[in-house]
Amino acid sequence: MPLRLRWIALVACVMQAVTAGRGAAQVPPTADEVARYTGLHAAAAKGDVAQIDKLLAGGANANAKDSHGRTPLHVAAHFSRQDAARALVKGGADPRALDSQRYDAITIAAVKDDVPMLKLAIELGGDPRAITSPYDGTALIAAAHLGHDEVVRTLIAAGAPLDHVNNLGWTAVIESIVLGDGGRRHQASLKALLDAKANPNIADRSGRTPLTLAKARGFTEMAKLVEAAGGR
Repeated sequence: MPLRLRWIALVACVMQAVTAGRGAAQVPPTADEVARYTGLHAAAAKGDVAQIDKLLAGGANANAKDSHGRTPLHVAAHFSRQDAARALVKGGADPRALDSQRYDAITIAAVKDDVPMLKLAIELGGDPRAITSPYDGTALIAAAHLGHDEVVRTLIAAGAPLDHVNNLGWTAVIESIVLGDGGRRHQASLKALLDAKANPNIADRSGRTPLTLAKARGFTEMAKLVEAAGGR
């Protein structure tokens, strides 16, 4: 098999593995889990602010964890319960807490493409620069991978690191290309990163630059964006 085809096949395998890993990590609590929840976790899942306030006033632990390391705030983020999230943080919930897969409320919202929850998580004290996930990545890398372009722009505005390299050897720019579909939203994500002055020439571990990667995948428009930003 020619080298180019071998490399494309390798990228496809990596895409499948990473997508499966991230998807599993980002699945919200199941219906069975929610049915078993009690206390603040149950109230967060329902968005029951009155119950949250009552439980916190009675001494409930705002940072209690379920079997997957999710705090009530993580649950609120998964279910887009903004008022519950506010009440929890007001009552002592850590806005930067990580679950057992090392995801925080910001990254949960980023993966869900939930811009209102993302903005709230940042407002409540979450850290857009945090290193999260089993991939030692960031919320920005996850959003670029998924083509969540408005999330990408929101995180950039909040100061997310543009050129962080995860443990796969990839930046947000690279992930928008190698794990993207080349479509409109991935193009918009890449453009937002490059407009913000993300480095277009940080190569992967094999020395392939974003331009090389875009051309190899046949993503002509993305290649043009990288070239226009000075990519080589």
